Amino acid sequence: MDRFLTATATAEDWAHAAKECCDGLGAIPTPAPGQALVGFVYMTDGLSADTSSILTYLRQKTGVQHWCGTTGIGILANNWECHDTPGLAVMVCEFPEAGFHVFSGVLSDFQELPAETRAWMKETTPGFGIVHGDPTNESIGDAIQSLAQGLAQGSDRAFGGGFLVGGLSASRGENYQIADRLTGGGASGIAFGPGVEVATGLSQGCNPLGGTHLVTDAVDNVIMALDGEPALDVLKEDVGELLARDLQRISGYVHVGMPVTGSDTGDYMVRNLVALDPERGWLAIAGNVTPGDRIIFVRRDPASAREDMDRMLNDMKSRIPGEPKGGLYFSCVARGPNMFGAQGEEARMIHNILGDVPLVGFFGNGEVSDARLYAYTGVLALFF
Repeated sequence: MDRFLTATATAEDWAHAAKECCDGLGAIPTPAPGQALVGFVYMTDGLSADTSSILTYLRQKTGVQHWCGTTGIGILANNWECHDTPGLAVMVCEFPEAGFHVFSGVLSDFQELPAETRAWMKETTPGFGIVHGDPTNESIGDAIQSLAQGLAQGSDRAFGGGFLVGGLSASRGENYQIADRLTGGGASGIAFGPGVEVATGLSQGCNPLGGTHLVTDAVDNVIMALDGEPALDVLKEDVGELLARDLQRISGYVHVGMPVTGSDTGDYMVRNLVALDPERGWLAIAGNVTPGDRIIFVRRDPASAREDMDRMLNDMKSRIPGEPKGGLYFSCVARGPNMFGAQGEEARMIHNILGDVPLVGFFGNGEVSDARLYAYTGVLALFF
């Protein structure tokens, strides 16, 4: 297929939603010799209890045997988003038959994969994959990192691991995943061989307030000193006099960025400020730090998020090799309408800059780019 097929539906029950999606896909072309069909499916948590039924129906009605997906508080497809309403988004793709492998069951370590899967990865050295993770698994970050190392066995990227993008499920019920079967509890997804061409982008949704600072005294998640000065004094200097006079105003607006070591694009992982101690000049964040680490204070607001989203999309547009066949987009539950106001705004931004690219994705509890867990970000993958 020159372009992937997409369909969406909202309905009160899974059966009507699944039927509407299958009708929307229309006649699915028979794959070319040596090619095979893969489906991606994302559903809002209003349908999560019926994940198994949805998978069975899609497989029977479309004839597509390989499916990957999960649940989100919101989902999107093309120029459309669905939040807090029972909804379904599907995309059917065509890839080289020997160029992909669906996997599941990684709770903390790559070695938990079946021997057949590990053998395929060692022989193929895929290097890239889409991953869905369970946010209730405290070892999910380790699972994704270990999986990335396994994907890159024998490749030039082995020193840094395979390039994984994706997101963590988000549901007020069960965090089910689909990886050719109903699964959950760990990491699952699909790995692609070198013959599958892809481009990715990451939107942080934040802007730096100043330069980076060296952590000179810290215990666990409490930062006592930055650059040899009380940490809170450094924060006040970066946020400016107006906010420094009323630090309550920075709640939800100012965060801490942890720069990614070795990144040549200035990437950082955002962590919340969770407490300030004006008497001691300390601050606490949602994540551990140690002396010698570097941090940066960043602001997160609609204007910053929109500016960074536009930057990411225009950068991708300038470097992609041609018209994409389709793509996947993973965003944070704190983005979407919570950040941009109107429902569908994030999908519209992608459409306005990249055009009519077949696209599906979901709003999750964390995003994955280059096998690292982020928050408040948007991660885009385009296939060619």
